[in-house]
Amino acid sequence: MRDSLDRIECPVSSGAKRFAELPALICGDATTSYVGLEQMVNAVAFQLREAGVAYEERIAIISHNRLEYPILLFAILRLQAVACPISPRFPPESILSILRRIDCGTVFDPLNLLAHVPSNGIRKISLDALFDAARLNGKRPRAEKAYLDSEGKATIILTSGSSGEPKAVSHSFANHYFSALGSNKNITVFPGSRWLLALPLYHVGGLGIVFRTLMGGGAIVIPTNSKHIGKSIKEHGITHLSLVSTQLDRLLNEGLSTQTIQQLEAVLVGGGPTVSSLIAKAYDAGLPVHTTYGLTEMSSQVTTTSPEDRRDRLFTSGKVLDHRDLKVDNGQVFVKGKTLFKGYVKAGRTLLPVDDKGWFRTGDMGHIDSDGYLTLLGRQDNMFVSGGENVYPEEIEDTLCRLPDILQAVVIPIEDKEFGFRPVAFIKIEGNKAVDQGNIVSNLERYLPRFKIPVAFFKWPEKENINNAN
Repeated sequence: MRDSLDRIECPVSSGAKRFAELPALICGDATTSYVGLEQMVNAVAFQLREAGVAYEERIAIISHNRLEYPILLFAILRLQAVACPISPRFPPESILSILRRIDCGTVFDPLNLLAHVPSNGIRKISLDALFDAARLNGKRPRAEKAYLDSEGKATIILTSGSSGEPKAVSHSFANHYFSALGSNKNITVFPGSRWLLALPLYHVGGLGIVFRTLMGGGAIVIPTNSKHIGKSIKEHGITHLSLVSTQLDRLLNEGLSTQTIQQLEAVLVGGGPTVSSLIAKAYDAGLPVHTTYGLTEMSSQVTTTSPEDRRDRLFTSGKVLDHRDLKVDNGQVFVKGKTLFKGYVKAGRTLLPVDDKGWFRTGDMGHIDSDGYLTLLGRQDNMFVSGGENVYPEEIEDTLCRLPDILQAVVIPIEDKEFGFRPVAFIKIEGNKAVDQGNIVSNLERYLPRFKIPVAFFKWPEKENINNAN
């Protein structure tokens, strides 16, 4: 809900008015209504203000998903401070380096990861003590106005570039709001919907689940064990899922009952390359799969398939969602729109690397068909040249995985005196069958030009051989 072009109401506040006692947050046996969530966000925001948290102060949260996490996140936003979710998987020294790089001086570290490293100048606030105080003072009046500056700094989320070095991506509140608004127009969230928070909140995909669900009146379900997604679906009546391909593979291997499959309304699969054979397997199992293309710099999804799309469309990344723009120029994918980040935080500055028309170069390569569907070919930095032609390993890998019996594929370049480089492939075949190179090549010739067909195929290495090599 918006009261002007400059301010947007916090979805927790608007949810308390619109959805009242409906469940907003579920974790284990604990259920928090929208009204209860609003009260807790207000109470925690009050305690943060009492602790001296200031406007636009950067507050790090180093934690896995837990009940308090979304509450703390919105309490920070209510004060118009900046939430900085950081993965607890990073080594303590790396976390300290990140904190200094983004000039973050206040930290919530419930796992005590920084307990044994020197962290001078960093203030640590106890999450448990903060929430204990908030519960004791839960009836206090609203700590801050519920309408927030739409373009104000809201979050800093880490991503990894092609070099692997984490980049600190700054988002406004409007970035997250319009990301959720466009997503919900495509995949509807209703009061009564339940979206499983199977992605971490220190990734933009996890944060997107929170905004989408609360803006639609559904309930965010935080699993007590993120490895057993099928069990969580059954126990909590999950209707919506966001998964990466590894999680989807595990879910299919768990085995799902017909009843469980029928209760699911949407399974959004993204977060990186997804094997076509896995998407086909999920679709054939009856899962309502949506493929998507997104990036941290665009606040999550950019393109997504729709509920009406037929099976073959799921091998694309779908169409552009509302509030985003995308173009392909000379094979390169460019994006902009209301979800485009505010810039990279570096050396005390925020830098937005866009061209004079406001387009951000993603580093991804792809093409758009006549119906507007995006197909990704791969990363520009993975491309190699063979006989003067551009070759994208991901395109070949995806095509291989559409062939019968091929479960996984990895394509790499090898040097060639005549062509510069030629592709070769490592393939994992169902049932550990032998590699029939002639049959594979004849099948690939139906889909790929000759220069993209691997000149050699190797059997997927066995685990014990990999371990011995290491």
